[in-house]
Amino acid sequence: MDAFAAARTDAGLVLLEGFHALKHALRFGADLLAAAAADAGAVDRLAERLAPDVRPALAALVVERPLDGLVGRVPHTGVVAVARRPRVDSRVLLAAAAGPPVVLLEDPRHPGNLGAVVRVAAAAGAAGVLTTGERDPWDPAALRGSAGLHFALPVGRADPAALGDRPLVVLDPEGPAELAALPEGALLAFGSERDGVSAALASRACARVRIPMRAGVSSLNLATAVAVALYIGRSGFSQRSIVQTGRIPTDS
Repeated sequence: MDAFAAARTDAGLVLLEGFHALKHALRFGADLLAAAAADAGAVDRLAERLAPDVRPALAALVVERPLDGLVGRVPHTGVVAVARRPRVDSRVLLAAAAGPPVVLLEDPRHPGNLGAVVRVAAAAGAAGVLTTGERDPWDPAALRGSAGLHFALPVGRADPAALGDRPLVVLDPEGPAELAALPEGALLAFGSERDGVSAALASRACARVRIPMRAGVSSLNLATAVAVALYIGRSGFSQRSIVQTGRIPTDS
């Protein structure tokens, strides 16, 4: 069966839409089954200008064929691909007690925002992105939002009843302390922009912290909040604890 046809029904396959998604998939070792372009020469010129490191692999993979009917949404860069979805064992990821933080999204509603979070987490060097709730973190809209960076780090679902032993740090606008450095191996949890995290999750946190914001501003977009938290909290992602003074450390 054609890989593009199989991707419509096979949950183990994902569709990559656009040059940047395919570029990142190649850079981060995705198992790519097929790629197609309306104009293979145009894709090669894009690779020459924007991603010469993956140009040979693209040239070997991309087949020129009409995209209308092949995919529901033809990206403006005129290239699409099919890859195998990596298997992610959230238990293994959550069992690690050291290293960079893992981002936990509690019941995210908008796949585009979820994808933007994956993109930010990949850029900041997070250990992974996990979600709870019914939304598939590999939803096609999430993959578009991440520009294919789902392949740069583990992305999967977590059981809210089995979150492991990482120190759970909850982002909460009403948190008693401002976010500073994160503890080693933190599980950094975010809820919805309207309601925040659930009371059940908040009750399990070792710390509830807030992002300092101007008075009158009630919330940030989810991906923006994740970006702020990861970059404020990175400080080498060391064993420094969350500071309770409300001051953001400037040393590293």
